[in-house]
Amino acid sequence: MLIICLRMSKMDGFLLEVLDKVSPGSVNWKHASKPPIKMPFRKVENCNQVIKIGKQLNFSLVNVAGNDIVQGNKKLILAFLWQLMRSNILQLLNNLRFHSQGKEMTDADILNWANNKVKKSGRTSQMESFKDRNLSNGIFFLELLSAVEPRIVNWKLVTAGEEDEDKKLNATYIISVARKLGCSIFLLPEDIMEVNQKMILTLTASIMYWSLQREAVENSESTELSADDASQKTPSEGEEDGSAVAESVSGLTIDDASTES
Repeated sequence: MLIICLRMSKMDGFLLEVLDKVSPGSVNWKHASKPPIKMPFRKVENCNQVIKIGKQLNFSLVNVAGNDIVQGNKKLILAFLWQLMRSNILQLLNNLRFHSQGKEMTDADILNWANNKVKKSGRTSQMESFKDRNLSNGIFFLELLSAVEPRIVNWKLVTAGEEDEDKKLNATYIISVARKLGCSIFLLPEDIMEVNQKMILTLTASIMYWSLQREAVENSESTELSADDASQKTPSEGEEDGSAVAESVSGLTIDDASTES
């Protein structure tokens, strides 16, 4: 998504469409124009609404105006998109807020979850922060992916990550495995190799969301199975007596048969 947006010479209504998906109902389409847009002032109107919604979502947009997006200011567009991605990931995590007793998920919660997940799997890797330089070899994230889905990582394809070429192989494999699981991935191998703090956060949060979502499904299925078991009718006293009698008769029959032989 980043690459597509930054290469667009005309933003048109693209950001509004993305915002409408991330925050449904936030866009007032009566005051917006959908692409293609030919009139310059219509583009400014769209982008002004983008900035307005961004501020409502608590994005940091100091001295940023809609015209900056229209003019294609890549630095500001990149900053906006990063905040949009982060908001989307944290929003997904907050949909499972029962895992944090109703509190909003923070960066620290994500960090602690990842470290605990790896530790519980018997691995020793830990990350001190989302800018920990040791993350560049990719080993921690491969161990994290293995912790949430033990059979997903083929360790024969993993390198020690000591040289840049090996680090890139690991980083590429991390993205491939995460996508195979179904995680939302926004980063490139270079983001892992260079330990891009923001992108490392989104990667960790995506893995966390996938894991918590699966746990929620498994817990729901377990609850349904328990309910089904409880709903099954227990045998009445008469039925229990009948079963006991049947077993006695069966035993007698066997004894008779063995006697005759």
